[in-house]
Amino acid sequence: MKRVLFLGLLLCGFAVGAKAQAVDTDVCSIVKNPASFNGKIVRIKGIAVAGYDEFIIKDATVCGFPVDGIWLDYPTGTHGKAGAVALVTVQPARNYSGPYKAPARTPVVLDKSKDFKQFDSLLSAPHKGMAMCLGCVKSTVSATFVGRLDAVASPSLKRDKDGKITDFGGFGNANAYPARLVLQSVSAITAKDIDYSKQEDALKGEKPSYSGPPNSGMFDAIAAAQKLAAGMVGVPAADTIQKDVAVFGKSGEHNGVVVNYGNTNELPKEEVASKDSPDGVQYNLTMNLDRLDNNGQVLTIVHGGHHISDLKSPAPGGEAAPLFVGEYNAWTMTVLTAVMSGQKTLGLPGGDLVWNSAWPQGERNDNIDKALRDYLANTAALSQ
Repeated sequence: MKRVLFLGLLLCGFAVGAKAQAVDTDVCSIVKNPASFNGKIVRIKGIAVAGYDEFIIKDATVCGFPVDGIWLDYPTGTHGKAGAVALVTVQPARNYSGPYKAPARTPVVLDKSKDFKQFDSLLSAPHKGMAMCLGCVKSTVSATFVGRLDAVASPSLKRDKDGKITDFGGFGNANAYPARLVLQSVSAITAKDIDYSKQEDALKGEKPSYSGPPNSGMFDAIAAAQKLAAGMVGVPAADTIQKDVAVFGKSGEHNGVVVNYGNTNELPKEEVASKDSPDGVQYNLTMNLDRLDNNGQVLTIVHGGHHISDLKSPAPGGEAAPLFVGEYNAWTMTVLTAVMSGQKTLGLPGGDLVWNSAWPQGERNDNIDKALRDYLANTAALSQ
């Protein structure tokens, strides 16, 4: 009887912890000193962005840090629709030799209110345009968010003298976000449509070149990406793209890189993976096929492969490079692959046009650079 009573009291304690009074703060205060908010229930006002490989809350102003956003996750089992299209994460493999202890965190129960359903619907409504636009949704959403804040002092992956990963960093894409909000409730919702006129103006008068999902039949995106990369003879940076797609190995090969399919918006399990890996680390690429056609999958293999290649074997001196650099380089390879696959245009979330075959030859590099920097600084809330 005493044992049952103790268990009841313990469960009540967890319930009280999850319903603790929220601390009122803001995005900039959190990213300035994330560890001071670790484990707290917080209330913040911000702008939610569901992009290509971001699902974040950012402030209306620039905070001035390398990562100016907080990663957003729904509790496990939410079955929401919004979120990133693709996501790269790192975790210890079964044969990881270092110490690892999964963090103990207070459970969060999401209030699936009318406000939440509206929020999720707004952030998952796709932009329906003529051009291929990876991860492009119709709007961003300003709101008040309440949830558990998970944080680390620094999201950088820690490595030993031989370059082997010994600590797995933070949250979200490439484990590069120092803070994550596990959503408990959302309210005061205001949507703002994204201006995609740059992308649509580029294809005025032409037939639509992008049909979007769903896909038809079985499609091996890895094989298609590797075949495309192999044919880039004499193309600048072709060796880099070939290296990026090579990280996925051959069919059936267990090389520590795993491709998953499904939503990217729920709290991942923080645990040791079920398989071994050559370096004791598992690298995961998750793709939401409901938002990627076959061409989009190929570009995602290149993009995700570049992130994984950087994480597995960073360039000397680049081990602690900010996410801005990793994203800029991954997008550069993605754009080049789009060009080589015959795409006339390529759009980015937030409305930027990163490729247009109609651009004069001498303006292309500058236009790509400008579009990437604008997208990363404004939509993705990253800085160098």
